[in-house]
Amino acid sequence: MRTTPRERVIDSRSSLRSDRRGWALFLGIGALVFLVDQVSKYVILRNLSVGEMWNPVPFFKRFVTLTPVTNTGAAFGLFQEHGTLFAIVAILVVAAIVIFYRYLPPSEVWLRISLGLQLGGALGNLLDRVRLGSVVDFIDFKIWPVFNLADTAIVSGVAILAFFLLFSQPEDEQRSEGHS
Repeated sequence: MRTTPRERVIDSRSSLRSDRRGWALFLGIGALVFLVDQVSKYVILRNLSVGEMWNPVPFFKRFVTLTPVTNTGAAFGLFQEHGTLFAIVAILVVAAIVIFYRYLPPSEVWLRISLGLQLGGALGNLLDRVRLGSVVDFIDFKIWPVFNLADTAIVSGVAILAFFLLFSQPEDEQRSEGHS
């Protein structure tokens, strides 16, 4: 089927609009995660000293408290005292996320959301490392290492990405199944 030059221009404009919306979604989610993460850490550090525990709902004190700690290691406090290495790794991860994003087909909304979550979380923890020399963690479930909202966004983004990669079909397979 042949397309006219006018149809190609219209299709090109539609694709460009879709690409802009995709970038807006990706960067918007990244910015929102970054902002919420940084504001939450600011509020916690303004109101609690490192190591001080607080629970707004006493019933939940057995399960979860807000306990600010500093983490010079990786996620969940692993590999302490390698903060510079993790800052470099975070910069490489941010670059990889942006590069990977550029190759996504416009229809992959969940991948855009996944990468936006990971981008915002990585940038939030990277800023902590650069500014403070460590990452501020404060969500303490007692049975799990203390973490923060950036960690939650990163893990959620990776889970969405893993689910997508494991269970999605390429567009060509979807089209061929629809026509059989």
